Amino acid sequence: MVRTILLLLSFTLVFTSCEPDLSYKSAVANPEYLHRALKRLTDIIVYDIFSPPVASRNYCYPSVAAYEAVRQGHPEVKSLAGQLTDLGTTPAPPSDQDIDFNIAGFQAFAVVGRMLIFSEPRMDELIAEVHAEYRAAGASKKIIRNSVAYGETVAAHILDWADKDNYKQSRTFPKFEIRQDSSRWQPTPPDYMEAIEPHWNTIRPFVIDSADQFVPLPPPDFDMAENSLFYEEVAEVYETINTLDDEQTEIASFWDCNPYVSHHKGHVMFATKKITPGGHWMGIAQLAARQDSADMMQTVTTLAFTSIALADGFISCWDEKYRSNLIRPETIINQYIDEDWIPPLQTPPFPEYTSGHSVISSAAAVMLTHLYGDNFKYTDDVEVEYGLPARSFNSFLEASSEAAISRLYGGIHYRAAIDQGVAQGRAVGQYVVENLQY
Repeated sequence: MVRTILLLLSFTLVFTSCEPDLSYKSAVANPEYLHRALKRLTDIIVYDIFSPPVASRNYCYPSVAAYEAVRQGHPEVKSLAGQLTDLGTTPAPPSDQDIDFNIAGFQAFAVVGRMLIFSEPRMDELIAEVHAEYRAAGASKKIIRNSVAYGETVAAHILDWADKDNYKQSRTFPKFEIRQDSSRWQPTPPDYMEAIEPHWNTIRPFVIDSADQFVPLPPPDFDMAENSLFYEEVAEVYETINTLDDEQTEIASFWDCNPYVSHHKGHVMFATKKITPGGHWMGIAQLAARQDSADMMQTVTTLAFTSIALADGFISCWDEKYRSNLIRPETIINQYIDEDWIPPLQTPPFPEYTSGHSVISSAAAVMLTHLYGDNFKYTDDVEVEYGLPARSFNSFLEASSEAAISRLYGGIHYRAAIDQGVAQGRAVGQYVVENLQY
């Protein structure tokens, strides 16, 4: 009898020793790993000073990679292959390997993100930190190795897709030609920088059919006669800035999101680096996911779908900017009304119409409303680390409307660019919502 019990115990020990230790599962499924990767990517984008359109591309491809890796553990979730332009089927994971798809998702995001920035060691540091935390949580070397390898397979697939979006080719296209026309965009002070990304409409869209699918109504005809619609819009900017109250000033600063603001003090010049408009909305997406206690699959869906709406919003907006090529308020007011006038915000280096923040904020807000519902109350603290107080909103659309009007309070856009930008962005966002399934 004793011998039988000992044999049963030995068989039990052998059997259980062959079972994988799954105690690490809940730890690595924590979406905070992905949130940390997004925050690190944002910090690097700020440090490396990527322009707003390029930054939107830098957010989108890593987020799609994470989605495609994590969804392998959720058979009910649809792939983005066939839904995003030219994205082929994601390689299937090896059937004979134990893979944790949450680990793979982090790895896919980090590896793709690393390839799209300049300061690669900063992302390498995070990858090493997280791998050490996986081991500390109980994940075996084998599980980590298999999961990382699959994440890198997905990353390679997404990077191959990204490589064909015309971005590299657009780096060699000719610079934007300044037209000697009183109605057309001119470089603005203090640095008189050349126009940013004049060929962004050649970048392959993600969901929209083409860059010119949602062309807005044209801006008012240039006419500085005092009874013209254009003059009224110029006068509105001038008068608004001359009577700004504290709340309007705070709104303008909160949504500034200019990645490179130069300061000139006598012979000394220095620059302030800040988050891009797309980076701000990716931060809002992250905030929403955390507030809603989203799991890893819900989190990667939030980041991927929001980044897609933002990326297509930039492509659509930049197509119009260089079509209408409209002069900025600062230039026209200095020429016709007040040569000493300076807007509260530094004028970005690209044409005025439509307002980029109005377009992309509206597109992102439509997507986030689709994912989390209307009347989603939250406090936006994304800009706190840049010295700005948090602001609270009752919905994403309310926030996007404030982001849009902030461009008037900042003195960098006319009313038409704001209103038509909102309409353009909402059209893009709604189209992305209707054509993406998960």
